[in-house]
Amino acid sequence: MLGHGGHVLPNVTVDTYNEELRDEDGFVGDRASGRAFRAILDDWRDRLRDNGEDPFDGTPTAEISKSRLDTYLKGADPMAAGLVHTAVEEFANELATVVRRFLRLTAWKDTERIVVGGGLSASHIGQLAMGRAAVLLTGGGTAIDLSTIENHPDKAGLIGAVQLAPTWMLEGHDAILAADIGGTNLRVGVIEFKVKKGHLSKASVRKYLHWRYRDDEPSRDEAIDRMAEMAKELVDGAAVHKLKLAPFFGIGCPGLIDERGVIRKGGQNLPGNWEGEGFNLAQELAHRLPRINSHETLFVIHNDAVVQGLGEVPAMQDVSRWGVFTIGTGLGNARFTNRFDDEKSEKK
Repeated sequence: MLGHGGHVLPNVTVDTYNEELRDEDGFVGDRASGRAFRAILDDWRDRLRDNGEDPFDGTPTAEISKSRLDTYLKGADPMAAGLVHTAVEEFANELATVVRRFLRLTAWKDTERIVVGGGLSASHIGQLAMGRAAVLLTGGGTAIDLSTIENHPDKAGLIGAVQLAPTWMLEGHDAILAADIGGTNLRVGVIEFKVKKGHLSKASVRKYLHWRYRDDEPSRDEAIDRMAEMAKELVDGAAVHKLKLAPFFGIGCPGLIDERGVIRKGGQNLPGNWEGEGFNLAQELAHRLPRINSHETLFVIHNDAVVQGLGEVPAMQDVSRWGVFTIGTGLGNARFTNRFDDEKSEKK
């Protein structure tokens, strides 16, 4: 129950995650990543520039924020709005194609809903792309509920960490530490929750610290040192506010995680080499962090898409089988089956 990368968790079974589908052009998921959207936008800008037009006045695509693209889409300049809308439409087609490919996998069979997270999902352009992809899928005969995550992308990868721990470990405590390690950003936070009658109620982020480490280009050790410092700051702050932390640290990071916490593959976007037998994140952090409330801290590491999906568990009680896509540096993915269905079957 408390193993790293576990498949049987308190409220769900993780049917599969970190699927790396390939076609002749590479990883299928890369067609629906944040980088893919920027590449599509850049391609259309190149076409316009060939004819003397550039609604963005030469600003590099990588420097145009999602909020600015939202403004262009709603703005008075028809060329700028049309350019963004064209990129959204093409990206929606790619996303719909990726969804269809995943639904062919045995482990994704009978998926009823896919929630889409990551930074793009919080923007208007991202939500428009989800809606357009949903129309394309439904109109093409693919029955799937496609929606954006309820939690803000900056917090979703932290909130889900509570679902990695059994409720008996959380009882008598107010919060846990959580970390969300992405290909560009690192977030460490304090997650509050309540346990009522042996069940975990919806969790929320009390406070979190954010570091866009990609800008600083740290080594692996520098990144882990900074992560430990962020965690210590939050532990000290929790003590000041008399918040009782459970001796538990839930961590989401890219890649395929084995039961020992080793990243087997998929950590190529992290700073330095995080993959293979020579590195164990839990052990590295254990050497750097103090006890929590006089207890040794238990670290549980899982894939970041899994953890982000776990934050949606309270909202998934009306379906049995569901999945998550996280649109970031790449496309994270995980598929779940709610365990309450198993419990109902056993009672019958």
